[in-house]
Amino acid sequence: MKQRAWEQIATAGASALSLNAIAKQMGMSGPALYRYFSGRDELITELVREAYRSLADTFRAASEAGADVTGLAHALRGWALEDPQRYFLIYGTPVPGYHAPDDTTAISSEIMATMLDACAALLAEPPADGPATPFDTHLEGHRDWAGGHPAPPAVLHRALSFWSRLHGVLSLELAGQFSGMGFDPAQLFAAELDDLVGAPAK
Repeated sequence: MKQRAWEQIATAGASALSLNAIAKQMGMSGPALYRYFSGRDELITELVREAYRSLADTFRAASEAGADVTGLAHALRGWALEDPQRYFLIYGTPVPGYHAPDDTTAISSEIMATMLDACAALLAEPPADGPATPFDTHLEGHRDWAGGHPAPPAVLHRALSFWSRLHGVLSLELAGQFSGMGFDPAQLFAAELDDLVGAPAK
């Protein structure tokens, strides 16, 4: 059933997901399918959980194998390329009218915690005393997204820089925006990563 849902998402997007259409494809009546899911949102939630859990497990496995922040970035890209629709379900345009329950946020926090740990290791030498960037100062009071991680503002800033820039490149690549531009998106991803690793967030 979930495989049918993923196929429908790949064809028409998550916003067009329909239990009745899935039931028809499976040779079932609509009411019969509602014995498994009470509605479209419950099915989407199950798919969102599945996607977040898959990435969290990918990150955990990479981290346990000794991956640093560069290794995690490549694990993210490999995971995204393996199933673009799964990636876009959790990192693409939100599904109109759908609100994910709190437990999906908890799983996504596991992913960010792994990234924060890797960024903390990257900044093993604490920043010299001195004025923080304005955004570092802002993050001291706006860190709910970090899920209680004790990282200092400089690490929070670095993790957000990694997360936003790498997702930006990935989203454009997966959406086909680089098609016809004549360069290898993998090389752009690697260049952005080298820049992020080599320079502190500004």
